[in-house]
Amino acid sequence: MRMKLGAGCEQTKFVQDFEDRGKTIGYQTLCRDFKYIDMTQKIFHDIDFDTFWEEDDYYTEEYTGAYPDDDMIAEAEQELGYKLPASYIELMRLRNGGAPLKTIHTTTEPTSWAEDHVAITGIFGLDAEKSSSLCGDSGSAFWIEEWGYPADGVYICDCPSAGHDMILLDYSQCGPQGEPSVVHVDQENDYKKTFLAKDFETFIRGLRTEEYKKKHH
Repeated sequence: MRMKLGAGCEQTKFVQDFEDRGKTIGYQTLCRDFKYIDMTQKIFHDIDFDTFWEEDDYYTEEYTGAYPDDDMIAEAEQELGYKLPASYIELMRLRNGGAPLKTIHTTTEPTSWAEDHVAITGIFGLDAEKSSSLCGDSGSAFWIEEWGYPADGVYICDCPSAGHDMILLDYSQCGPQGEPSVVHVDQENDYKKTFLAKDFETFIRGLRTEEYKKKHH
């Protein structure tokens, strides 16, 4: 979906809740000269994102920012020093950060969180005005500079442990312009990395609900 915007608009649609659950999470102020909002799902064409996100005022306030236009993306990449995955950008153009309903990702080895999985709280967006965003006050640089996490990429998700583990886009093997893998970084275990997915798209597709975890135990 591509929505054409007029110049000088004050209220334009960022993400629309098509099922009208009673919350207008999709209206953000976006004043730009004659641009497009691109909500096309090319990579995630088979996922229904109307039922992907947790609808909660706290997560909206803490994580969800304005629609990420090309300038916002470029500024984030320059500050971070890494080219962000196309799959991540596509997801953020559907909603710029938030908490998913599926918060479990399985692992093949134990972590400090569980024997066979990790859990996430939210996915950081691109709007630096939001605290829980890639370049926000509690963003990727914060975890590296204040908590001593390895500077091997971009910290993309926080976890329920309140800082004792994080999810990282790991560029250590591919370089700043490459396609990063997704790993769990365990502060409780000397910042040990546990592989989760070959790329961000695979990571998102691998998220599961708490109910899934219970069924497989």
